[in-house]
Amino acid sequence: MSEQLKVPTMAECMAEGKQPEILFWVGSAGSYDDRAKKITKAFVKILNKANVDFAVLGTEESCTGDVAKRAGNEFLFQMQAVTNIEILNGYQVKRIVTACPHSYNTLKNEYPELGGQYYVQHHTQFIDELIKTGRLKIEKNSNLNGKRITFHDPCYLGRGNNVYESPRALLKNLGVELVEMKRNQKTALCCGAGGAQMFKEPEKGDKDINVLRTEDALETQATIIATGCPYCNTMLTDGIKTKEKEADVAVMDIAELIASAQDL
Repeated sequence: MSEQLKVPTMAECMAEGKQPEILFWVGSAGSYDDRAKKITKAFVKILNKANVDFAVLGTEESCTGDVAKRAGNEFLFQMQAVTNIEILNGYQVKRIVTACPHSYNTLKNEYPELGGQYYVQHHTQFIDELIKTGRLKIEKNSNLNGKRITFHDPCYLGRGNNVYESPRALLKNLGVELVEMKRNQKTALCCGAGGAQMFKEPEKGDKDINVLRTEDALETQATIIATGCPYCNTMLTDGIKTKEKEADVAVMDIAELIASAQDL
């Protein structure tokens, strides 16, 4: 994180006797992947702009165990989950916001049975709430005004948790022309990274699924493919490179689009 970004840790908050409004769960991609770090920074800028009292776990945050569970290693998943839950409960965390649908799904749906009960939101839901409550104002005459944008539904956000509206509401707030792919919302095609597929080569077939999904996006003639997941971002960026369309089409997280529109 660069110096101008204010990113307190839970340990610092506890030392000061403070309980932040939200815990921002950064996730493995948002912490270590160079491209996903830009999404993390964009979201932090939005939190700072809206004066949200937040904190991160910092070095105390570990992988949620999502990938281990999807790959069939339940033992490793439970080890990672229980360690995280002990830390979260030790800090008396009540509300978590994350920019990763994989973390969102795991924290929301799989941690409760192991003793981790939290109110979990995806960052698009939280930003939408900030706008609706007047804490964050979006300028419609932004540099994105009238841009043709399509939104790719991440599996764990859309079909996994029925979150379809908040990302689209945010894009409409930016004054863009939102064009849907032929497969969208409940019929959206996976980018190919979920279920631990991110970390292996695809099985043999006629076409890689991320290329197929990229073709869906290119058919809309959008100049920006928006998404809300660091895995989707990687897969669709690779698809754009395969199609040699890097000069014409950008893949951006919604948080990046909002930060860019606000000149943050």
